Amino acid sequence: MSKSIQQSLQEQVAQFQQIQKEYDQAVQNRTALESQLKENEQVSIEFGLLKDDSNIYKMIGPCLVFGINFRVEAVSNVKKRIEYITGEIKRSEQLIKELQDKQEKKKLEV
Repeated sequence: MSKSIQQSLQEQVAQFQQIQKEYDQAVQNRTALESQLKENEQVSIEFGLLKDDSNIYKMIGPCLVFGINFRVEAVSNVKKRIEYITGEIKRSEQLIKELQDKQEKKKLEV
C-alpha cells in the first residue's frame, strides 16, 4: 500500500472517529435534555395538584420569599421551560440523525 493511500485512509478513519465523538456528545446532550424535560413535567404535575390557597415561595439568593403572584409566575416559567426543552430535543434529534448519516457515508468511504 503506498504512503498516499495509507495517509488518505488514516485521514478518513480520523474523520470517522471525530464524527463518532460528535455523535456520542449529541446523544449525551439529548439524554440530559430528556431528564430535564421529565423533571419539569413532574413539577408541572405537582403544580396541578396544589390547592388554590397553597403557598409558593421563590428563592431569591439564599432566602425563600413568599409572594402572591409567585404561583402564576412559577407555572408560566415551567411551561416555558418545557417548551424550550422540547424544542432543544427536536433540534438535538435532528443533529443526531445528521451525524448518523455522516457516519454511514464515512463508513462507506473507508
